[in-house]
Amino acid sequence: MIRLIRSESELDRELLLKTLSGRKLLAYMKAYGPGYDFCRFYKVTDNENADGEGFMFIINSTLIICGNGCLTATEELQIFIEMNLPFRIEGDQKVLRGIKPGNRYQELNRTIFELVPDENSYKFAEEYVNFNPSLPDVYGILSEGFPNIADFSLWYTDTSHRCRHGISRVLTYRDCTTASVVFDIGNEVLIGQVATKVSARGSGYAREFLKWLALWLNNMNKRAFLLALDVRVSFYREIGFREAEHEIVLERIDVDKDSASKGRLAEKG
Repeated sequence: MIRLIRSESELDRELLLKTLSGRKLLAYMKAYGPGYDFCRFYKVTDNENADGEGFMFIINSTLIICGNGCLTATEELQIFIEMNLPFRIEGDQKVLRGIKPGNRYQELNRTIFELVPDENSYKFAEEYVNFNPSLPDVYGILSEGFPNIADFSLWYTDTSHRCRHGISRVLTYRDCTTASVVFDIGNEVLIGQVATKVSARGSGYAREFLKWLALWLNNMNKRAFLLALDVRVSFYREIGFREAEHEIVLERIDVDKDSASKGRLAEKG
């Protein structure tokens, strides 16, 4: 059964804190609550397995599923997906591997990296870090790195809202490289939206910035992670980050670039 959640008290916080997907759900609930149509939260129970339960939420065009390890891809969930047709589906791997995507979705490999601190990062020029950059300037950097990023108004509204609620934080380095704390829940942090201006690529700024970010967060007793599709895996390996987990995500292939933009931004963030 899939039931719309009307109150944060309906969530099982202990279950959700076990995974990055669950922490993301908690972060968005804290930022938006259950009252927005574009960010809806659900409780899911498995009618065929009494032990199967979990939660999911759909933010713009991305569906994130958080199960307890016993939840399966039920017929009701399959119908829910066919009705909503999210651009991306991610989260509980047992559920994702049971979904029958048909011809609409492709399966992509994704690696979860843990940001391992490098003590040599003390040489980093921290004076060039902007801890409170102009969001329009950040969008300018991201738009060069992510051609299919959502339009400015949508990105700005969501990002500024999450920052105001203490869920997210945006930083830049030398005014040409950016990275964001997507959420910080229970001292576990997800890093995303990493990009560098085209004119500064090859400078090593992203590498320097991420290595410093790993040390900076570690000094605050926070574990930091980021998500990488196959095309970026070698870059994070070279930095020295640890491959913590491998997973799949489902992404639609039957939409044009404009329709795909929200989901592609979500992956990079």
